Amino acid sequence: MPNSLTAAQVAEQLKGELFGDPNLLLTGVAPADTAGPGDLTFAEKESYFAAAEAGRAGAILVAGPFTSATKTVIRVANPRVALARILPCFFPADQPSPGVDATARIAATATVDPSAHVGPHCVVGDRARIGARAVLTGGNHVGADCVVGEDSRLFPNVVIYPECQVGRRVRIHAGTVIGADGYGYVFDEGRHRKVPQVGKVVIQDDVEIGANAAIDRAALGVTLIGAGTKIDNLVHVAHNVTLGRHCLIMGQVGFAGSTQLGDYCVIASQSGIAGHLKLGHQATVGAKSGVMRDVPDKGVVLGIPAAPDKQAKRQWIGIQQLPDLIHRLRELEKQVADLAAKVGGA
Repeated sequence: MPNSLTAAQVAEQLKGELFGDPNLLLTGVAPADTAGPGDLTFAEKESYFAAAEAGRAGAILVAGPFTSATKTVIRVANPRVALARILPCFFPADQPSPGVDATARIAATATVDPSAHVGPHCVVGDRARIGARAVLTGGNHVGADCVVGEDSRLFPNVVIYPECQVGRRVRIHAGTVIGADGYGYVFDEGRHRKVPQVGKVVIQDDVEIGANAAIDRAALGVTLIGAGTKIDNLVHVAHNVTLGRHCLIMGQVGFAGSTQLGDYCVIASQSGIAGHLKLGHQATVGAKSGVMRDVPDKGVVLGIPAAPDKQAKRQWIGIQQLPDLIHRLRELEKQVADLAAKVGGA
């Protein structure tokens, strides 16, 4: 059940300015078109504010000089940021009770903090360490010599192969596999010989990884996910890849081996990044792009193969003009042929 807060409590929590009834009781958060009298909604621009004011919401988060004669208004610097900050106050995350479920299997040499929760059918391997207030929700397998840091949460059926490290406040969603073998083979005597993958995966603090992602262990050394990076569902990170801090990786992206990303990169959905590349700090890759070359700091690339954004857009415009150009070329060819026929006849 969500918590209830007064408008004054919301304003105090967000350090915002309150205009209207400070005692208005708010019981939830909802979009303007579905909000009820007890709901808080938000508006970033005039048209959104008009819709919110015309709706049934009890209070509106705004930025800028919006006022209302009928609604309680809470003015903040950024309504979206304010919404992200206030939502946990209405809907606090559940914290399962400490303890180990009777169906879990914990190795004798493993260490599980007394405040951690280990749910049904979990396996914790030899010498693994589960930190304070960490949560293994159920069906999780944490291999030998792994570390799961404090306040981290593994959702159902997350698998962490041996020797991998998960930092603090990390969230890994259902079905994701951390530390499976990287895709490493050499051609030898007519067959593909496997190169043993003897490295590990290190996930730093405050990372979130979506459902059914795969982060492969390094062949040698480390596959690294930098602090604060957020990875969407169905992403593949190959062996020895390094993702910098606070990167945003959208769904269905694939990174080939040994590629390195700087900090604050954004990789849009369904893009593929070739191996052994370097993408600089704050680089951006547009959706469905195939990156085959390095990208400089703050570079923006699009397309297949990916090119700088302005160049790619010019190419797209040129391609759109091709049918008309072909038609005009055929007309010119016909005119030249007619002219040649006339000259020949003369």
